[in-house]
Amino acid sequence: MTESFLPMGSLLAQFGSLESLALYVLPLAGSILLVFGIAQVVADLRRTESRRVETRLRERCGAQAAHNEAAARESLLRQLDVPTTGLTGLIGRLKFIPNLQRAIEQANLPWVASTLLLNLIGLACLAYLACTLSNLAVWWGVGAAFAMIVLPLLYIHIRRKLRLNRFLHQLPDVFELMSQGLRAGHSLGNAIHLVSQQMHDPAGTEFARVFHEQNLGLKIEDALQNMANRIQIMDVRFFVTAVLIQRSSGGDLAEVLDNISGVIRDRIKLFGTVKALTAEGRLSGYVLFVLPFAVFAVEQVINPEYGRILLEEPIGHYMLITAFVMQLMGLAMIKKIVNIRV
Repeated sequence: MTESFLPMGSLLAQFGSLESLALYVLPLAGSILLVFGIAQVVADLRRTESRRVETRLRERCGAQAAHNEAAARESLLRQLDVPTTGLTGLIGRLKFIPNLQRAIEQANLPWVASTLLLNLIGLACLAYLACTLSNLAVWWGVGAAFAMIVLPLLYIHIRRKLRLNRFLHQLPDVFELMSQGLRAGHSLGNAIHLVSQQMHDPAGTEFARVFHEQNLGLKIEDALQNMANRIQIMDVRFFVTAVLIQRSSGGDLAEVLDNISGVIRDRIKLFGTVKALTAEGRLSGYVLFVLPFAVFAVEQVINPEYGRILLEEPIGHYMLITAFVMQLMGLAMIKKIVNIRV
């Protein structure tokens, strides 16, 4: 009887040892599986994020290329849709209209110069008529009419200046991209098309227009000269001249583009240094321009009787207009002094 229970005891002893072993093995195995599961989840998330970033980059590049292509086509179509008859065509024969149209194209605005000027004249007349019907002083009507003409032109000027500045800062990257494309075996036309697809506006749009003009049958040299005349930046003229020389006499255009890119980068650094050194003069000009208006506004709050002659008497109106014109002249002179060409 005792011998029959010995195997059972040994089994119980082994079961007890297995149970104690399981108490150590199972938590360890569970921890390993948990760590493995967390690692798999993190790896899947990273792959998902990388695929998402890749998809967004592809969509962004595709959308940017489509935007540049559309902007270039609209610019070419606006050039063909210039009115030549009627009052708009008569205004279009004025000498300053081509310069205004060039400024509008440099600002990348969907406007035609002759139509814009006609609309501004109409708005100025409506503003003057509204002030007259409101029984306001004559100078209010003149000021409103003047604002209706000047403010849109000022907007064009500011937008043009900012866009040309962005284009100038894009040029080193543009030339480096073209240089890499040429070294990879692409032709000049394909390198220009690559720039139109990869770069943002304004460089992408302008080079897309060059590519479209080439596809429409224009020589690539003429298309580049049109871009130089349209942009009117000295560095672009350097680039076009280098391309014309290379097309006529040969040479390593990729190396020339690298040299131009380096020169432009150095000029941008020097311009930033000059701008930092002249910041005090420009700030002084702005302070001197704003200070009389601020002092007059504070004086109107403290002692309204002090400036009543300027606001109510005709001679005061003339004095205000003269002071404002002289303020503009002073600001222009200060900007001329601190504007150092690099």
